Amino acid sequence: MKLKNIFLSALAVLAFSSCNEQMDYKEFSIYDEAYMQKKFERAGGFLSTIYADLDSDFGNYSGATLASATDEAVYSHDGNAIESFFNGAWSPTNANSSTWTTCYHGIAYCNLFLDEFTGLTFDDYKLDKNFKAEMYQYNNYQWEARWARAYFYFLLVRQYGGVPLITKNLPADEANVQPRATAEEIFKFIDDECVAIKDTITKDYGNLGDLAMTPANNGRANNLAVLALRARAALYHASPLFNPNNDQNLWRAAAEANKAVIDACTARSMKLSSDYKGLFIGNTSWSDANAVGEIIFGRRMPTENRTFETYNFPVGISGAGAGGGGGNCPSQNLVEAYENGDKRFAETVACNGDSWPNANTQPLETFIGGVNGLPNTYATPTGYYLKKYVTESVQIAGNGANTCKHVWVTFRLAEFYLNYAEAMFNLSGSAYSAATGFSMTPEAAINVVRKRAGLANIAKDLSAADFKAKLENERFVELAFEGHRFFDVRRWKEGDKYFKTIYGMQITKNADGTFTETKTVVQNRQWDESKMNLFPIPQSEILKSGNILTQNPGW
Repeated sequence: MKLKNIFLSALAVLAFSSCNEQMDYKEFSIYDEAYMQKKFERAGGFLSTIYADLDSDFGNYSGATLASATDEAVYSHDGNAIESFFNGAWSPTNANSSTWTTCYHGIAYCNLFLDEFTGLTFDDYKLDKNFKAEMYQYNNYQWEARWARAYFYFLLVRQYGGVPLITKNLPADEANVQPRATAEEIFKFIDDECVAIKDTITKDYGNLGDLAMTPANNGRANNLAVLALRARAALYHASPLFNPNNDQNLWRAAAEANKAVIDACTARSMKLSSDYKGLFIGNTSWSDANAVGEIIFGRRMPTENRTFETYNFPVGISGAGAGGGGGNCPSQNLVEAYENGDKRFAETVACNGDSWPNANTQPLETFIGGVNGLPNTYATPTGYYLKKYVTESVQIAGNGANTCKHVWVTFRLAEFYLNYAEAMFNLSGSAYSAATGFSMTPEAAINVVRKRAGLANIAKDLSAADFKAKLENERFVELAFEGHRFFDVRRWKEGDKYFKTIYGMQITKNADGTFTETKTVVQNRQWDESKMNLFPIPQSEILKSGNILTQNPGW
Protein backbone atom coordinates (compact mmCIF):
# COMPACT_ATOMS: atom_id res chain seq x y z
CA MET A 1 0.00 0.00 0.00
CA LYS A 2 1.98 2.96 -1.22
CA LEU A 3 0.61 5.75 0.95
CA LYS A 4 2.59 8.91 1.56
CA ASN A 5 2.26 11.62 4.12
CA ILE A 6 1.74 14.33 1.53
CA PHE A 7 0.76 17.14 3.91
CA LEU A 8 4.30 18.54 3.83
CA SER A 9 5.08 17.51 0.25
CA ALA A 10 4.94 19.52 -2.93
CA LEU A 11 2.51 17.88 -5.35
CA ALA A 12 0.90 18.46 -8.69
CA VAL A 13 -2.88 18.35 -8.87
CA LEU A 14 -5.68 18.82 -11.35
CA ALA A 15 -7.69 22.00 -11.26
CA PHE A 16 -11.26 22.34 -12.43
CA SER A 17 -11.38 24.28 -15.64
CA SER A 18 -13.78 27.16 -16.00
CA CYS A 19 -14.92 25.35 -19.13
CA ASN A 20 -18.09 23.42 -18.36
CA GLU A 21 -17.24 20.51 -20.64
CA GLN A 22 -13.92 19.20 -19.36
CA MET A 23 -11.24 19.42 -16.71
CA ASP A 24 -7.83 20.77 -17.69
CA TYR A 25 -4.45 20.20 -16.05
CA LYS A 26 -2.96 22.95 -13.93
CA GLU A 27 -0.25 22.68 -11.33
CA PHE A 28 -0.43 23.75 -7.70
CA SER A 29 1.94 23.19 -4.81
CA ILE A 30 0.37 22.66 -1.41
CA TYR A 31 2.50 23.14 1.68
CA ASP A 32 0.23 23.98 4.56
CA GLU A 33 -3.11 25.46 5.61
CA ALA A 34 -1.85 29.02 5.27
CA TYR A 35 -0.98 28.39 1.64
CA MET A 36 -4.42 26.91 1.03
CA GLN A 37 -6.08 29.92 2.65
CA LYS A 38 -4.68 32.28 0.05
CA LYS A 39 -6.80 31.19 -2.88
CA PHE A 40 -9.99 29.22 -3.35
CA GLU A 41 -8.63 27.58 -6.48
CA ARG A 42 -5.92 25.85 -4.48
CA ALA A 43 -8.54 24.02 -2.43
CA GLY A 44 -10.48 23.13 -5.57
CA GLY A 45 -7.35 22.12 -7.40
CA PHE A 46 -6.34 19.83 -4.57
CA LEU A 47 -9.77 18.19 -4.54
CA SER A 48 -9.77 17.65 -8.28
CA THR A 49 -6.76 15.36 -8.14
CA ILE A 50 -9.10 12.99 -6.29
CA TYR A 51 -11.34 12.88 -9.35
CA ALA A 52 -8.30 11.97 -11.44
CA ASP A 53 -8.04 8.69 -9.50
CA LEU A 54 -11.56 7.57 -10.41
CA ASP A 55 -11.72 4.52 -12.63
CA SER A 56 -12.11 4.29 -16.40
CA ASP A 57 -11.16 1.64 -18.95
CA PHE A 58 -10.13 2.98 -22.32
CA GLY A 59 -7.60 0.17 -22.73
CA ASN A 60 -5.92 -0.11 -19.34
CA TYR A 61 -3.96 -3.21 -20.37
CA SER A 62 -1.88 -1.77 -23.21
CA GLY A 63 -5.02 -1.28 -25.27
CA ALA A 64 -7.03 -4.21 -23.94
CA THR A 65 -10.02 -3.53 -21.72
CA LEU A 66 -11.42 -5.78 -19.01
CA ALA A 67 -14.07 -6.79 -21.55
CA SER A 68 -11.39 -8.92 -23.22
CA ALA A 69 -11.01 -10.90 -19.99
CA THR A 70 -14.72 -11.80 -20.18
CA ASP A 71 -17.02 -13.42 -22.72
CA GLU A 72 -17.64 -9.99 -24.26
CA ALA A 73 -14.46 -9.84 -26.34
CA VAL A 74 -11.07 -11.15 -27.41
CA TYR A 75 -8.10 -8.81 -27.75
CA SER A 76 -6.54 -9.24 -31.17
CA HIS A 77 -2.91 -8.89 -30.03
CA ASP A 78 -1.61 -12.22 -28.76
CA GLY A 79 0.49 -12.00 -25.61
CA ASN A 80 -1.24 -8.94 -24.20
CA ALA A 81 -1.23 -8.56 -20.40
CA ILE A 82 -5.01 -9.06 -20.30
CA GLU A 83 -4.39 -12.77 -20.89
CA SER A 84 -2.94 -13.17 -17.41
CA PHE A 85 -6.50 -13.24 -16.09
CA PHE A 86 -7.15 -16.55 -17.81
CA ASN A 87 -3.88 -18.21 -18.89
CA GLY A 88 -2.52 -19.21 -15.48
CA ALA A 89 -0.17 -16.24 -15.03
CA TRP A 90 -2.40 -14.41 -12.54
CA SER A 91 -0.90 -14.58 -9.04
CA PRO A 92 -0.01 -12.48 -5.98
CA THR A 93 3.25 -11.54 -7.69
CA ASN A 94 1.42 -10.73 -10.95
CA ALA A 95 -1.66 -9.33 -9.26
CA ASN A 96 -2.97 -6.80 -11.83
CA SER A 97 -2.98 -4.46 -8.87
CA SER A 98 -3.33 -0.94 -10.25
CA THR A 99 -6.73 -0.59 -8.58
CA TRP A 100 -5.18 -1.20 -5.16
CA THR A 101 -2.51 1.45 -5.69
CA THR A 102 -4.76 4.03 -7.34
CA CYS A 103 -7.62 3.69 -4.87
CA TYR A 104 -5.43 4.02 -1.81
CA HIS A 105 -3.75 7.01 -3.42
CA GLY A 106 -7.19 8.59 -3.84
CA ILE A 107 -8.23 7.62 -0.31
CA ALA A 108 -5.07 9.23 1.09
CA TYR A 109 -5.91 12.48 -0.68
CA CYS A 110 -9.50 12.35 0.56
CA ASN A 111 -8.39 11.78 4.14
CA LEU A 112 -5.81 14.55 3.93
CA PHE A 113 -8.36 17.01 2.58
CA LEU A 114 -10.99 16.06 5.15
CA ASP A 115 -8.57 16.15 8.09
CA GLU A 116 -6.51 19.20 7.20
CA PHE A 117 -8.32 21.45 4.74
CA THR A 118 -11.96 21.68 5.79
CA GLY A 119 -13.33 24.53 7.86
CA LEU A 120 -11.19 27.23 6.21
CA THR A 121 -12.74 30.71 6.25
CA PHE A 122 -10.79 32.65 3.57
CA ASP A 123 -11.21 35.88 5.55
CA ASP A 124 -9.06 37.88 3.15
CA TYR A 125 -11.66 37.34 0.42
CA LYS A 126 -14.85 38.28 2.23
CA LEU A 127 -15.27 41.44 0.17
CA ASP A 128 -14.95 39.67 -3.16
CA LYS A 129 -18.14 39.76 -5.21
CA ASN A 130 -18.04 35.97 -5.67
CA PHE A 131 -17.26 35.17 -2.05
CA LYS A 132 -20.66 33.66 -1.24
CA ALA A 133 -20.61 31.37 -4.26
CA GLU A 134 -16.99 30.41 -3.73
CA MET A 135 -17.59 29.55 -0.09
CA TYR A 136 -20.60 27.45 -1.06
CA GLN A 137 -18.47 25.56 -3.53
CA TYR A 138 -15.62 25.16 -1.05
CA ASN A 139 -17.91 23.86 1.68
CA ASN A 140 -19.33 21.33 -0.76
CA TYR A 141 -15.86 19.91 -1.42
CA GLN A 142 -15.94 17.90 1.80
CA TRP A 143 -19.04 16.03 0.64
CA GLU A 144 -17.45 15.35 -2.72
CA ALA A 145 -14.35 14.02 -0.97
CA ARG A 146 -16.44 11.71 1.22
CA TRP A 147 -18.31 10.44 -1.84
CA ALA A 148 -15.04 9.77 -3.66
CA ARG A 149 -13.56 7.96 -0.66
CA ALA A 150 -16.63 5.74 -0.42
CA TYR A 151 -16.44 5.10 -4.17
CA PHE A 152 -12.78 4.06 -3.91
CA TYR A 153 -13.74 1.62 -1.18
CA PHE A 154 -16.44 0.18 -3.42
CA LEU A 155 -13.87 -0.45 -6.16
CA LEU A 156 -11.66 -2.17 -3.62
CA VAL A 157 -14.31 -4.33 -1.96
CA ARG A 158 -15.76 -5.63 -5.25
CA GLN A 159 -12.25 -6.62 -6.32
CA TYR A 160 -10.62 -7.86 -3.11
CA GLY A 161 -13.38 -8.32 -0.55
CA GLY A 162 -12.26 -6.98 2.82
CA VAL A 163 -9.46 -4.39 2.73
CA PRO A 164 -7.84 -2.02 5.24
CA LEU A 165 -10.35 0.67 6.20
CA ILE A 166 -8.40 3.89 6.64
CA THR A 167 -10.43 7.01 7.34
CA LYS A 168 -7.76 9.31 8.78
CA ASN A 169 -4.66 10.92 7.31
CA LEU A 170 -1.91 8.54 8.43
CA PRO A 171 1.83 8.52 7.83
CA ALA A 172 2.95 5.80 5.43
CA ASP A 173 4.57 3.55 8.03
CA GLU A 174 1.32 3.44 9.99
CA ALA A 175 -1.00 3.15 6.99
CA ASN A 176 0.94 0.24 5.53
CA VAL A 177 0.40 -2.02 8.56
CA GLN A 178 -3.36 -1.68 8.89
CA PRO A 179 -5.17 -5.06 8.91
CA ARG A 180 -8.00 -5.96 6.57
CA ALA A 181 -11.50 -5.03 7.62
CA THR A 182 -14.22 -7.47 6.58
CA ALA A 183 -16.20 -7.00 3.39
CA GLU A 184 -19.25 -6.50 5.59
CA GLU A 185 -17.51 -3.61 7.36
CA ILE A 186 -16.51 -2.01 4.06
CA PHE A 187 -20.05 -2.22 2.68
CA LYS A 188 -21.40 -0.73 5.90
CA PHE A 189 -18.91 2.13 5.67
CA ILE A 190 -19.97 2.88 2.09
CA ASP A 191 -23.64 2.85 2.98
CA ASP A 192 -23.17 4.97 6.10
CA GLU A 193 -21.17 7.56 4.18
CA CYS A 194 -23.77 7.78 1.41
CA VAL A 195 -26.58 8.20 3.93
CA ALA A 196 -24.62 10.91 5.75
CA ILE A 197 -23.93 13.05 2.67
CA LYS A 198 -26.83 12.43 0.29
CA ASP A 199 -28.88 15.37 1.56
CA THR A 200 -25.98 17.81 1.99
CA ILE A 201 -23.96 17.45 -1.23
CA THR A 202 -25.11 19.70 -4.08
CA LYS A 203 -28.09 18.33 -5.99
CA ASP A 204 -27.63 20.20 -9.26
CA TYR A 205 -24.57 22.31 -10.08
CA GLY A 206 -26.43 23.97 -12.92
CA ASN A 207 -29.26 25.23 -10.72
CA LEU A 208 -27.66 27.13 -7.84
CA GLY A 209 -28.96 30.64 -8.46
CA ASP A 210 -26.61 33.25 -6.97
CA LEU A 211 -24.47 30.46 -5.51
CA ALA A 212 -23.44 29.27 -8.95
CA MET A 213 -20.00 29.83 -10.39
CA THR A 214 -19.93 31.09 -13.98
CA PRO A 215 -19.91 28.89 -15.90
CA ALA A 216 -21.06 25.97 -13.73
CA ASN A 217 -18.58 23.28 -12.71
CA ASN A 218 -19.85 20.11 -14.31
CA GLY A 219 -18.21 16.71 -14.10
CA ARG A 220 -18.53 16.66 -10.32
CA ALA A 221 -20.45 14.29 -8.09
CA ASN A 222 -23.90 15.46 -7.01
CA ASN A 223 -26.50 13.79 -4.82
CA LEU A 224 -27.58 11.46 -7.64
CA ALA A 225 -24.02 10.12 -7.79
CA VAL A 226 -24.25 9.46 -4.04
CA LEU A 227 -27.55 7.61 -4.42
CA ALA A 228 -26.13 5.67 -7.37
CA LEU A 229 -23.05 4.57 -5.43
CA ARG A 230 -25.19 3.45 -2.52
CA ALA A 231 -27.49 1.49 -4.85
CA ARG A 232 -24.74 -0.30 -6.78
CA ALA A 233 -22.87 -1.18 -3.58
CA ALA A 234 -26.08 -2.54 -2.05
CA LEU A 235 -26.62 -4.82 -5.06
CA TYR A 236 -23.09 -6.20 -4.77
CA HIS A 237 -23.52 -6.68 -1.02
CA ALA A 238 -26.68 -8.73 -1.62
CA SER A 239 -25.15 -10.87 -4.39
CA PRO A 240 -24.04 -14.49 -3.83
CA LEU A 241 -20.33 -13.65 -3.62
CA PHE A 242 -20.89 -11.46 -0.56
CA ASN A 243 -24.20 -12.91 0.64
CA PRO A 244 -23.70 -16.68 0.71
CA ASN A 245 -26.66 -17.19 3.06
CA ASN A 246 -29.02 -15.23 0.77
CA ASP A 247 -30.00 -12.75 3.47
CA GLN A 248 -33.26 -11.27 2.22
CA ASN A 249 -32.70 -8.08 4.17
CA LEU A 250 -29.77 -7.32 1.88
CA TRP A 251 -31.90 -7.85 -1.22
CA ARG A 252 -34.57 -5.55 0.23
CA ALA A 253 -31.97 -2.89 0.94
CA ALA A 254 -30.71 -3.23 -2.64
CA ALA A 255 -34.21 -2.93 -4.07
CA GLU A 256 -34.91 0.16 -1.96
CA ALA A 257 -31.64 1.86 -2.85
CA ASN A 258 -32.01 1.26 -6.58
CA LYS A 259 -35.63 2.36 -6.57
CA ALA A 260 -34.48 5.55 -4.82
CA VAL A 261 -32.19 6.29 -7.77
CA ILE A 262 -35.00 5.71 -10.26
CA ASP A 263 -37.38 7.91 -8.27
CA ALA A 264 -34.85 10.72 -7.86
CA CYS A 265 -34.05 10.71 -11.58
CA THR A 266 -37.74 10.66 -12.47
CA ALA A 267 -38.37 13.62 -10.19
CA ARG A 268 -35.65 15.44 -12.10
CA SER A 269 -37.27 14.54 -15.46
CA MET A 270 -34.41 12.23 -16.38
CA LYS A 271 -35.08 9.22 -18.58
CA LEU A 272 -33.36 6.80 -20.91
CA SER A 273 -31.81 8.48 -23.93
CA SER A 274 -33.35 7.80 -27.33
CA ASP A 275 -29.77 7.70 -28.69
CA TYR A 276 -27.99 4.72 -27.12
CA LYS A 277 -24.85 5.20 -29.22
CA GLY A 278 -24.55 8.84 -28.25
CA LEU A 279 -24.20 7.96 -24.57
CA PHE A 280 -20.68 6.71 -25.26
CA ILE A 281 -19.35 9.27 -27.73
CA GLY A 282 -17.52 11.91 -25.72
CA ASN A 283 -18.13 14.77 -28.15
CA THR A 284 -21.87 14.49 -27.56
CA SER A 285 -22.39 12.63 -24.29
CA TRP A 286 -22.22 15.75 -22.14
CA SER A 287 -23.89 18.25 -24.45
CA ASP A 288 -26.70 16.21 -25.99
CA ALA A 289 -29.93 16.59 -24.02
CA ASN A 290 -30.77 12.91 -24.43
CA ALA A 291 -27.47 11.82 -22.92
CA VAL A 292 -27.67 14.33 -20.09
CA GLY A 293 -31.08 12.89 -19.26
CA GLU A 294 -29.60 9.43 -18.63
CA ILE A 295 -26.01 9.86 -17.48
CA ILE A 296 -25.80 10.33 -13.73
CA PHE A 297 -22.03 10.62 -13.49
CA GLY A 298 -19.14 10.11 -15.88
CA ARG A 299 -15.42 10.57 -15.64
CA ARG A 300 -14.23 13.04 -18.23
CA MET A 301 -10.82 12.38 -19.69
CA PRO A 302 -8.68 15.52 -19.29
CA THR A 303 -7.44 15.81 -22.87
CA GLU A 304 -8.77 15.03 -26.31
CA ASN A 305 -7.03 12.16 -28.10
CA ARG A 306 -7.57 9.33 -30.60
CA THR A 307 -5.83 6.58 -28.64
CA PHE A 308 -8.91 4.42 -28.08
CA GLU A 309 -9.86 4.72 -31.73
CA THR A 310 -6.34 3.77 -32.82
CA TYR A 311 -6.47 0.73 -30.54
CA ASN A 312 -9.86 -0.44 -31.84
CA PHE A 313 -10.34 0.65 -35.46
CA PRO A 314 -10.19 -2.36 -37.81
CA VAL A 315 -6.85 -3.30 -39.30
CA GLY A 316 -6.49 -2.62 -43.00
CA ILE A 317 -9.06 0.17 -43.22
CA SER A 318 -8.43 2.62 -46.00
CA GLY A 319 -8.22 6.38 -46.26
CA ALA A 320 -7.52 8.55 -43.23
CA GLY A 321 -8.70 5.79 -40.91
CA ALA A 322 -5.73 3.62 -41.84
CA GLY A 323 -3.62 2.05 -39.15
CA GLY A 324 -6.24 0.59 -36.80
CA GLY A 325 -5.04 -1.86 -34.19
CA GLY A 326 -7.95 -4.33 -34.27
CA GLY A 327 -8.27 -4.22 -30.53
CA ASN A 328 -11.11 -5.50 -28.36
CA CYS A 329 -13.14 -7.64 -30.76
CA PRO A 330 -16.69 -8.61 -29.73
CA SER A 331 -17.19 -12.34 -29.26
CA GLN A 332 -19.76 -14.61 -30.82
CA ASN A 333 -20.96 -15.20 -27.24
CA LEU A 334 -22.00 -11.55 -27.11
CA VAL A 335 -23.36 -11.46 -30.65
CA GLU A 336 -25.70 -14.37 -29.92
CA ALA A 337 -27.00 -12.62 -26.81
CA TYR A 338 -28.73 -9.97 -28.94
CA GLU A 339 -32.32 -10.71 -29.96
CA ASN A 340 -33.55 -10.03 -33.49
CA GLY A 341 -34.36 -6.38 -33.90
CA ASP A 342 -32.21 -5.22 -30.99
CA LYS A 343 -31.01 -1.74 -31.95
CA ARG A 344 -28.05 -2.01 -29.60
CA PHE A 345 -26.34 -4.62 -31.76
CA ALA A 346 -25.52 -2.31 -34.68
CA GLU A 347 -24.43 0.38 -32.23
CA THR A 348 -21.98 -1.93 -30.47
CA VAL A 349 -20.64 -4.42 -33.04
CA ALA A 350 -19.08 -3.81 -36.48
CA CYS A 351 -19.68 -6.73 -38.87
CA ASN A 352 -18.51 -7.97 -42.22
CA GLY A 353 -19.98 -5.66 -44.89
CA ASP A 354 -20.53 -2.67 -42.59
CA SER A 355 -19.47 0.77 -43.79
CA TRP A 356 -17.50 1.83 -40.73
CA PRO A 357 -15.75 3.96 -39.52
CA ASN A 358 -16.41 7.15 -41.47
CA ALA A 359 -12.91 7.45 -42.94
CA ASN A 360 -12.99 3.90 -44.32
CA THR A 361 -13.80 4.05 -48.02
CA GLN A 362 -15.06 0.48 -48.51
CA PRO A 363 -17.24 -2.00 -46.59
CA LEU A 364 -15.48 -4.09 -43.96
CA GLU A 365 -14.08 -7.42 -45.08
CA THR A 366 -13.72 -9.52 -41.93
CA PHE A 367 -13.79 -12.81 -43.82
CA ILE A 368 -10.68 -14.98 -44.09
CA GLY A 369 -8.40 -13.31 -46.61
CA GLY A 370 -10.39 -10.07 -46.54
CA VAL A 371 -8.78 -6.67 -46.18
CA ASN A 372 -9.80 -6.51 -42.53
CA GLY A 373 -9.70 -10.24 -41.75
CA LEU A 374 -7.21 -12.93 -40.86
CA PRO A 375 -4.43 -13.70 -41.57
CA ASN A 376 -3.62 -9.98 -41.45
CA THR A 377 -1.65 -9.04 -38.34
CA TYR A 378 -3.94 -8.07 -35.44
CA ALA A 379 -7.07 -8.74 -37.49
CA THR A 380 -10.18 -9.71 -35.59
CA PRO A 381 -10.06 -13.29 -34.32
CA THR A 382 -13.84 -13.30 -33.84
CA GLY A 383 -15.11 -11.82 -37.11
CA TYR A 384 -16.23 -8.57 -35.46
CA TYR A 385 -14.86 -5.18 -34.44
CA LEU A 386 -15.92 -2.80 -31.66
CA LYS A 387 -18.11 0.27 -32.17
CA LYS A 388 -19.19 1.16 -28.63
CA TYR A 389 -17.13 3.99 -27.09
CA VAL A 390 -15.29 4.32 -30.43
CA THR A 391 -15.86 7.67 -32.16
CA GLU A 392 -16.43 6.79 -35.82
CA SER A 393 -15.76 10.33 -37.07
CA VAL A 394 -12.14 10.28 -35.91
CA GLN A 395 -9.39 10.09 -38.51
CA ILE A 396 -6.22 8.49 -37.21
CA ALA A 397 -3.99 9.09 -40.22
CA GLY A 398 -3.30 11.65 -42.92
CA ASN A 399 -3.67 15.41 -43.02
CA GLY A 400 -7.17 15.22 -41.57
CA ALA A 401 -6.10 13.34 -38.43
CA ASN A 402 -8.10 14.61 -35.49
CA THR A 403 -8.96 13.89 -31.88
CA CYS A 404 -12.08 13.64 -29.76
CA LYS A 405 -13.30 13.78 -26.19
CA HIS A 406 -13.88 10.66 -24.12
CA VAL A 407 -16.17 10.27 -21.13
CA TRP A 408 -16.24 7.05 -19.10
CA VAL A 409 -19.87 6.54 -18.06
CA THR A 410 -19.71 5.61 -14.38
CA PHE A 411 -23.42 5.65 -13.58
CA ARG A 412 -26.39 5.87 -15.94
CA LEU A 413 -30.07 5.35 -15.35
CA ALA A 414 -30.53 2.14 -17.36
CA GLU A 415 -28.24 0.27 -14.96
CA PHE A 416 -30.51 1.03 -12.03
CA TYR A 417 -33.60 -0.38 -13.71
CA LEU A 418 -31.64 -3.59 -14.23
CA ASN A 419 -30.24 -3.47 -10.70
CA TYR A 420 -33.73 -3.02 -9.32
CA ALA A 421 -35.09 -5.88 -11.43
CA GLU A 422 -32.39 -8.20 -10.07
CA ALA A 423 -32.84 -7.16 -6.45
CA MET A 424 -36.64 -7.34 -6.61
CA PHE A 425 -36.58 -10.71 -8.35
CA ASN A 426 -34.39 -12.13 -5.59
CA LEU A 427 -36.64 -10.56 -2.99
CA SER A 428 -40.07 -11.44 -4.39
CA GLY A 429 -39.09 -14.69 -6.06
CA SER A 430 -41.07 -13.83 -9.18
CA ALA A 431 -40.61 -11.77 -12.32
CA TYR A 432 -44.22 -10.67 -12.21
CA SER A 433 -44.81 -9.54 -8.64
CA ALA A 434 -43.27 -7.00 -6.30
CA ALA A 435 -42.51 -7.54 -2.62
CA THR A 436 -44.53 -5.77 0.05
CA GLY A 437 -43.84 -2.06 0.01
CA PHE A 438 -42.98 -1.89 -3.70
CA SER A 439 -45.08 -1.33 -6.79
CA MET A 440 -42.67 -1.93 -9.70
CA THR A 441 -42.20 -5.56 -10.68
CA PRO A 442 -38.93 -6.98 -12.05
CA GLU A 443 -40.69 -7.47 -15.38
CA ALA A 444 -41.71 -3.82 -15.54
CA ALA A 445 -38.19 -2.62 -14.75
CA ILE A 446 -36.47 -4.76 -17.37
CA ASN A 447 -39.06 -3.76 -19.98
CA VAL A 448 -38.10 -0.09 -19.59
CA VAL A 449 -34.64 -0.96 -20.86
CA ARG A 450 -35.89 -3.29 -23.59
CA LYS A 451 -38.27 -0.65 -24.95
CA ARG A 452 -35.39 1.71 -25.74
CA ALA A 453 -33.71 -1.14 -27.63
CA GLY A 454 -36.82 -1.61 -29.79
CA LEU A 455 -37.70 -4.97 -28.22
CA ALA A 456 -41.05 -6.33 -27.11
CA ASN A 457 -41.83 -6.88 -23.44
CA ILE A 458 -40.57 -10.14 -22.01
CA ALA A 459 -42.92 -13.10 -22.13
CA LYS A 460 -45.55 -13.43 -19.42
CA ASP A 461 -44.92 -17.08 -18.63
CA LEU A 462 -41.22 -17.32 -17.86
CA SER A 463 -40.12 -19.62 -15.09
CA ALA A 464 -37.88 -18.22 -12.36
CA ALA A 465 -34.86 -19.87 -13.99
CA ASP A 466 -35.74 -18.49 -17.41
CA PHE A 467 -36.25 -14.98 -16.08
CA LYS A 468 -32.91 -15.11 -14.27
CA ALA A 469 -31.26 -16.06 -17.55
CA LYS A 470 -33.14 -13.29 -19.36
CA LEU A 471 -32.06 -10.71 -16.77
CA GLU A 472 -28.42 -11.76 -16.95
CA ASN A 473 -28.59 -11.64 -20.75
CA GLU A 474 -30.12 -8.16 -20.66
CA ARG A 475 -27.25 -6.90 -18.51
CA PHE A 476 -24.82 -8.57 -20.91
CA VAL A 477 -26.00 -6.62 -23.96
CA GLU A 478 -27.15 -3.35 -22.37
CA LEU A 479 -23.97 -2.82 -20.34
CA ALA A 480 -21.48 -4.40 -22.76
CA PHE A 481 -17.99 -2.86 -22.68
CA GLU A 482 -18.87 -0.63 -19.72
CA GLY A 483 -16.84 -2.61 -17.18
CA HIS A 484 -19.76 -4.47 -15.57
CA ARG A 485 -19.49 -7.98 -17.01
CA PHE A 486 -16.11 -8.77 -15.42
CA PHE A 487 -17.59 -8.18 -11.96
CA ASP A 488 -21.22 -9.21 -12.57
CA VAL A 489 -20.26 -12.79 -13.37
CA ARG A 490 -17.98 -12.88 -10.35
CA ARG A 491 -20.59 -11.58 -7.91
CA TRP A 492 -23.04 -14.18 -9.31
CA LYS A 493 -20.30 -16.84 -8.91
CA GLU A 494 -20.96 -18.06 -12.46
CA GLY A 495 -17.52 -17.90 -14.04
CA ASP A 496 -17.64 -21.61 -14.90
CA LYS A 497 -20.82 -20.95 -16.87
CA TYR A 498 -19.72 -17.92 -18.85
CA PHE A 499 -15.96 -17.41 -18.95
CA LYS A 500 -14.35 -20.67 -20.05
CA THR A 501 -15.11 -20.98 -23.78
CA ILE A 502 -15.02 -17.95 -26.06
CA TYR A 503 -16.40 -18.23 -29.59
CA GLY A 504 -15.95 -16.33 -32.80
CA MET A 505 -17.36 -16.54 -36.33
CA GLN A 506 -15.07 -17.75 -39.09
CA ILE A 507 -16.33 -16.23 -42.32
CA THR A 508 -15.35 -17.68 -45.70
CA LYS A 509 -16.13 -15.95 -49.00
CA ASN A 510 -17.38 -18.36 -51.64
CA ALA A 511 -16.70 -18.17 -55.37
CA ASP A 512 -20.20 -16.87 -56.06
CA GLY A 513 -19.75 -13.98 -53.61
CA THR A 514 -21.80 -15.52 -50.82
CA PHE A 515 -20.39 -16.24 -47.38
CA THR A 516 -20.19 -19.34 -45.23
CA GLU A 517 -20.12 -18.71 -41.48
CA THR A 518 -18.76 -21.28 -39.05
CA LYS A 519 -18.90 -20.81 -35.30
CA THR A 520 -15.46 -21.60 -33.87
CA VAL A 521 -13.75 -21.71 -30.49
CA VAL A 522 -11.32 -18.81 -30.32
CA GLN A 523 -10.06 -19.30 -26.78
CA ASN A 524 -10.39 -21.91 -24.06
CA ARG A 525 -9.75 -20.08 -20.83
CA GLN A 526 -8.83 -21.18 -17.34
CA TRP A 527 -11.29 -20.55 -14.53
CA ASP A 528 -10.77 -21.55 -10.90
CA GLU A 529 -13.96 -20.96 -8.92
CA SER A 530 -12.10 -21.45 -5.66
CA LYS A 531 -10.21 -18.18 -6.03
CA MET A 532 -10.88 -16.18 -9.19
CA ASN A 533 -13.98 -14.33 -8.01
CA LEU A 534 -11.63 -12.05 -6.09
CA PHE A 535 -8.22 -10.66 -6.96
CA PRO A 536 -5.11 -11.72 -5.10
CA ILE A 537 -3.76 -9.17 -2.65
CA PRO A 538 -0.47 -8.01 -4.20
CA GLN A 539 2.39 -9.86 -2.54
CA SER A 540 4.33 -6.60 -2.33
CA GLU A 541 1.61 -5.13 -0.10
CA ILE A 542 1.61 -8.18 2.16
CA LEU A 543 5.38 -7.93 2.58
CA LYS A 544 5.15 -4.19 3.16
CA SER A 545 2.67 -4.80 5.96
CA GLY A 546 4.96 -7.28 7.69
CA ASN A 547 2.43 -10.03 6.86
CA ILE A 548 -0.33 -8.22 8.75
CA LEU A 549 -2.34 -8.30 5.54
CA THR A 550 -3.73 -11.76 4.83
CA GLN A 551 -4.10 -13.26 1.35
CA ASN A 552 -7.43 -14.09 -0.28
CA PRO A 553 -8.35 -17.82 -0.27
CA GLY A 554 -6.77 -19.92 -2.99
CA TRP A 555 -4.07 -17.42 -3.86
